[in-house]
Amino acid sequence: MTFPVDHVRSLFPALNHPDRIYADNPAGTQVPATVAQAVADRMLGDYANLGGHFTTSQSCDTLYTQAHTRAATFLGAASGREVIIGPSMTALTFHMSRSICRDFQPGDEIVITRMEHEGNVGPWLQIAHDMGLVIRWVAFDPDSWRVEPEALAKQLTTRTRLVCLNHASNMTGSINDIAALSAVAKDAGALVFVDSVQYAPHLLPDVQALGCDFLVCSAYKFFGPHLGLLWGREDLMQSLHPYKGRCVSDDLPDRFESGTPQLELLAGLCATFDYFENLGTHLDHTGSARDLMQATYAASLEYEHGLTRDLIRGLTGIDGLTIYGITNPNRTHDRVPTVSLRVEGHTPSAIAATLAQQGIYVWHGHNYAYEPTRQLGLPEAEGVVRIGLSHYNTQDEVARIVTSVAEAVGA
Repeated sequence: MTFPVDHVRSLFPALNHPDRIYADNPAGTQVPATVAQAVADRMLGDYANLGGHFTTSQSCDTLYTQAHTRAATFLGAASGREVIIGPSMTALTFHMSRSICRDFQPGDEIVITRMEHEGNVGPWLQIAHDMGLVIRWVAFDPDSWRVEPEALAKQLTTRTRLVCLNHASNMTGSINDIAALSAVAKDAGALVFVDSVQYAPHLLPDVQALGCDFLVCSAYKFFGPHLGLLWGREDLMQSLHPYKGRCVSDDLPDRFESGTPQLELLAGLCATFDYFENLGTHLDHTGSARDLMQATYAASLEYEHGLTRDLIRGLTGIDGLTIYGITNPNRTHDRVPTVSLRVEGHTPSAIAATLAQQGIYVWHGHNYAYEPTRQLGLPEAEGVVRIGLSHYNTQDEVARIVTSVAEAVGA
């Protein structure tokens, strides 16, 4: 069936502004009304701490378990015990880096790719500095725009303990073959930590199929509240040393979740999963919760592919414009709808400011993609103009974006 974009847009109050085009989605998506309402309802109704005998506390206990169980379904995890929920992907990565690397020895190696967002770089650089570890880098291929297994294999040694991989780039939009890269890393005896922040808004993660040990993503990038999710294999998570208070249980996921959880945001997270499931039902699909999520993602992705092709086709017709990423329309499946560009003679900031005046919201700069910016030889202070689409954008919006970029650079 035709993707019901009008129905989707009706569920997002922010999209009721006809003078706004949200093309800033890689930095954070808008939310359905039901997500915001779930947050408000929890704060105004059954709001308490965990572990009490009274009704509101018991309700929060149920919500806590439900949020982890449903997040596990979303990620393809074995159970909610494998899911750690925290304030952000970056905060979770910094937190878990201490446990993951606790038994590493000076001279042991962490391999990081040049596709990474700083959230999957900074924590490892810091722990490497503190513990005398060695950082080894893997460049992405300038032709395929991906990290190739052969390039990764060349950087692995007998001292490699951890490999950090980017699932989808927040600059180029390219999707890495994580299963193939994980296999190479595992053959070398290394743990694998995957940043799936930019992948999860467009394709449904499946940790079982990826062969990794850890995976992180951010709910506010896939139409939910400001939370980060971290998945880890249960046997591994149970074996790691938890940095926690003395009163905290040693059970999973408690041992890695410090302090009182953000219960109102857990309610919003559950409502986000409701959104995916309900849209799957609207698309005339049936089955399990994950089946319905998969149906939503499959339909959304096919629709987004069309938007991406239209956007790239329009932008490539502008003189002096360079797109940093896959532009071949036959390789749309190898990227998410995040398109970064520069135009000769025009700064990204100036272009973004001009678009903002026309109600088109895009990002400019390095966007915390330091390593891609450096590998591409781009000025860090300027970076790129980044246009990021989602399944609630329209073909008319894409046409307006292309026209506005052309006008902004005098094309």
